[in-house]
Amino acid sequence: MNFDDTPQEAEFRAIARNWIAANAPKEFEDELSKSSLGRIRLAKHDMVEVGKAWQKKKAEGGWACLHWPKEYGGRGATPIERVIWQQEEGVYGKLTQPFQIGEGMCGPTVMAWGSEEAKRRYLPKLASGEEIWCQLFSEPSAGSDVAGLRTRAEKKGDNWVVNGQKIWTSGAHYSDYGLLIARTDPNVPKHKGLTMFFLDMKSPGVEVRPIKQANGMQEFNEVYFTDVVIPDSQRLGAVGEGWSVSLTTLMNERMSIGSRLATGVPEMFEFCSNLMLEDGLAIDDPAVRSKLASWAVKASGLKYTSYRAISALSKGERPGPENSIGKLVSGLMLQDIATYAMDLEGAAGSLTGTDEEQANGQFQQMLLSSPSMRIAGGTDEILRNIIAERVLGLPGDIRVDKDVPYNKIPTKGR
Repeated sequence: MNFDDTPQEAEFRAIARNWIAANAPKEFEDELSKSSLGRIRLAKHDMVEVGKAWQKKKAEGGWACLHWPKEYGGRGATPIERVIWQQEEGVYGKLTQPFQIGEGMCGPTVMAWGSEEAKRRYLPKLASGEEIWCQLFSEPSAGSDVAGLRTRAEKKGDNWVVNGQKIWTSGAHYSDYGLLIARTDPNVPKHKGLTMFFLDMKSPGVEVRPIKQANGMQEFNEVYFTDVVIPDSQRLGAVGEGWSVSLTTLMNERMSIGSRLATGVPEMFEFCSNLMLEDGLAIDDPAVRSKLASWAVKASGLKYTSYRAISALSKGERPGPENSIGKLVSGLMLQDIATYAMDLEGAAGSLTGTDEEQANGQFQQMLLSSPSMRIAGGTDEILRNIIAERVLGLPGDIRVDKDVPYNKIPTKGR
């Protein structure tokens, strides 16, 4: 397989590089380059507002959501051109963090299941950063079992009335719209009684409560729904087909997370090249070199596994279950590398700050953020089941509640 640019790709890369050089907000380059893994923020500016300005400029130049059709705010670019853009965008890609859920998960779901009117109304504003989207799936009582959710939607005339709670919703506190999956029929098995909607996050009855994280950030939220009215025109897919719709979101989510999640490998190599241990540089220690080699191999595997997904997309195929591999491996690596770096640092690992303390604070923030990466988009256990059953073809787990009506499943507090 030849990974070199074709003449057409090289031309595209040159055009993208020149546009970025002329338009990127270079005043943030240094700060973005030094931002800690798992804690991307700007000291004197609001990350969302700066990101919106960059996203708008990209949209005006035809560089936002490159792979989307032009009529929906994209460029109609090929999957490999999208990869080239991400490579050239570099550190400025961190400014797109508030839009990744909308671009990578919500947008493709609306594109696959929404009406033409909805696609033309919402997708261009999503692409330009004018409107931000979030994903309302996880619930306190359901854990990783999305189909076990309790939030209910009841049909009343041409509307649906929603009551319930979601949790761990990234970016809900600054989002304009959200994808919501709710239970519309409790009398059928749990996977068959779900329906997908999208809603205005400023609707009456929607309450967002940010969750304070160990690393000092507030990216996740609890979201409560009290008699929230959603028009039936904002339903995606047929009533009771929400699980099928959600698979579009989840497959795109795992591909998006797995391809974008930093593993910390380059930072770890640089760190070990400068860290002095009792008997010399860490990079010269055989045990350290063995660890680095193992992570380098895994990072290479992630890279080429993502290329496999890109090749599938280039053939018009939808993201499949194999994308769970990248998300599973990268999440584990993130935590392992941060833990090992903290071990090498010893007591210095508790330090945070700038200049000579930068590496210490970087891996500390990485470690504090890493558990969430092993939960977001599906826990390790869920991903292993998906890989075992749907990629390797192994027998499935025994699921005693699979064909039982949801309201007949024994549970506490329902």
